[in-house]
Amino acid sequence: MADIPESAISEKFLAGTGPGGQNVNKVATACQLRVDVFALGLPPDAYRRLKTLAGSRMTTEGELIILARQYRTQEANRADARARLNALVDQALIRPERRIKTKPSKAAKARRVDSKKARSTVKAGRGRVRSPE
Repeated sequence: MADIPESAISEKFLAGTGPGGQNVNKVATACQLRVDVFALGLPPDAYRRLKTLAGSRMTTEGELIILARQYRTQEANRADARARLNALVDQALIRPERRIKTKPSKAAKARRVDSKKARSTVKAGRGRVRSPE
């Protein structure tokens, strides 16, 4: 799990949206988490991956915005937002494995060509039957 400094995070509580009646209309339970990505001190490749993973949640100023409004309490939404932030940063820190290029062997190429030739002769044998005149 990534260590995210508290100085990089700012929280704001908003009125939630959707169903819920009076609770949603009166109580500001939705948590908007803003994170300064540059303050996280990520390596450049991890920063690029985080930017790709975040998509439209990343602003041009390098701020990551996570909105959590699934639960009815501020504490639960705050925990959800922080968990999602941690998961996103952890995923960005994982280096993808390098793909090793492979070539088909000569035998495999020959088998492929032979099967294509066989299929070609089958298809060439199809068609209108001519009468022997």
